[in-house]
Amino acid sequence: MSGETRIVTGRAYRAGKAQTWLAQNPLIALVIVFIALFLVTGAVQPNFLSVNGVRNTLLQAAPLGILAAAQTVLMLTGGIDLSVTMIATGAAYVAANQSPNGAGVAILAGVLVGLLIGSINGVGVAVFRVNPLIMTLAMSGILLGLFTAWTQTVLAGSTQVAPFIKLLGGGAWMGSVPYSVLVWGGVALVVIWLLRRSGWGRLIYAIGDNEIAVRLAGVRVWQVRLSAYMLSGVLAAIAGILLGGRTGAVDLQLAGAFLLPSVAAAVIGGTSIFGGVGGYTGTILGALILSVLNSLLTFLNVGQAIQQMVYGAIVLALAWGYASLTRRS
Repeated sequence: MSGETRIVTGRAYRAGKAQTWLAQNPLIALVIVFIALFLVTGAVQPNFLSVNGVRNTLLQAAPLGILAAAQTVLMLTGGIDLSVTMIATGAAYVAANQSPNGAGVAILAGVLVGLLIGSINGVGVAVFRVNPLIMTLAMSGILLGLFTAWTQTVLAGSTQVAPFIKLLGGGAWMGSVPYSVLVWGGVALVVIWLLRRSGWGRLIYAIGDNEIAVRLAGVRVWQVRLSAYMLSGVLAAIAGILLGGRTGAVDLQLAGAFLLPSVAAAVIGGTSIFGGVGGYTGTILGALILSVLNSLLTFLNVGQAIQQMVYGAIVLALAWGYASLTRRS
């Protein structure tokens, strides 16, 4: 073997070893991507590295991260929810409607909306065996029609949320840490614990991996799926209330732009849409990456059409890269 051949072979070996290491430690690859995007954005707009710049990015990341938590749980079962953004919008509208009765009542009413709609989705998917894509897409259309009509009748004038909800969605603790991030942190701890430490979480993974085997083991799969969609509805409602608080008012387009990013954050974070593989820790990094990316595109004054092209291309590249590393492992 010639010296040149040995050099090429050695380089290929080291490259393969590095790729294998990254495949075994996917979160490190996500951290590297996040740091790179963060530094590039800071170079484009130095103010981004200030406390205000970071806070604004986190204000966007928090509701996205909570919506992505809903998608992560469902994708682990092999499902998905295309109605999360309409659930979020509906919950925000109901919270605004109930705001004159106090912030506590408003938040509770909004969360109950999410629980109710999530339960309906769960019954459709788990009991009547409707495909999740069809069920949640149809539910999104139904909710859009209902709330379009209700904003002219029972919800007319319900656009302003309570001051406490505004503080929760847009305020900051000690002027630097957004309260919405603290809410997101609490949600993250609960979701991570449920998926990693609870029997329910193990069943979620098992159903996504091999539903038939789980059913033959005597598990009532429909109950687990139903509970997953109920949790998804509650998480979507929390995200919607935070979005309403951040803007101070609600409309039918409140959460519409978050649908694709909520799925993309989970996929970038390593959650398989076919179920059984992934976790919420990676999704958190995925939400942060997409939020920084959005800030970068905004600072570059990129037009909406080109933004969508760049956004989609980077999402596909990250998803492809993760899938390649996973196959190598």
